[in-house]
Amino acid sequence: MAKEHRSRCPVPRGTLLIIGGAENKGEEQAKKKHTPSDFERFEILKDFRKLLGKKEPRIEVVTTASSEGDELFKDYVKAFGELGMRHVGHIHHDSRKAALDDEAMLDRIRDLDGIFFAGGDQLKYTSIYGGTPFLTLLKERYIYEEIVVAGTSAGAMAMSTPMIYAGNDEVQELGGMIKVTTGLEFLKDVCIDTHFVHRGRVVRMAQVIVTNPGCVGIGIEEDTAIIIRNGIEGQVVGTGTIIVLEGFDITETSIEDFTNEKPLTIRNLKMHILSADDEYRIPRRNPPHV
Repeated sequence: MAKEHRSRCPVPRGTLLIIGGAENKGEEQAKKKHTPSDFERFEILKDFRKLLGKKEPRIEVVTTASSEGDELFKDYVKAFGELGMRHVGHIHHDSRKAALDDEAMLDRIRDLDGIFFAGGDQLKYTSIYGGTPFLTLLKERYIYEEIVVAGTSAGAMAMSTPMIYAGNDEVQELGGMIKVTTGLEFLKDVCIDTHFVHRGRVVRMAQVIVTNPGCVGIGIEEDTAIIIRNGIEGQVVGTGTIIVLEGFDITETSIEDFTNEKPLTIRNLKMHILSADDEYRIPRRNPPHV
């Protein structure tokens, strides 16, 4: 019976592209390729184009998390246009009610080949789209069809659960100061953080893992991404590094005295540092179930 139930759990046919933010959109002033960490023109957006696998893909750019959605959309239209993508739609909602009332958007979700969640405030994505027909339809298509779901910065962080929504570098060392909630759950038992090396967010992620040791933390640097196939098979692309934290073997923490008055302590937290073409298979310590 156990084997029968395991076989019923669907493996996603879609692909995730999870970007650490600040991906190059074609800026001419991008750093020259002198060192491995220098940005390349369109480095990550070219990967998005390749993953779509069609000559004339239909994509939607979601800017709901941003207070400057129209301007952000224009930047992506220009960038995707230079990469030969001309069918680019725009999704932006200022309220949950607007998202619930937007039935016309669902037809576009049924027709798209890829969707791109832009940056901003990840809490807007979860509070506006959580439990909506939009998200249900998109996740059904991700599970059963070959589409690409991409996100950058806040759009990347929203893909995971748990999802960080508050707590910066000024408080990350103090116990209990990092706030998490449920994300959009394209990845479960995985926490995504972005701008990771550039903004020094290792301790912030460690706080999430020490309170959720059954989860994996994936911190992604700018202009860098991880491609997730079959729900768990990761491949690093881009110009920077990805840092993975695993808490399965943690032996000692200060969780018993986890206040905001003293820094946290963790022993035997495991770390991987990965770069372009490296692979990482997300561990499954929590079997999927209904």
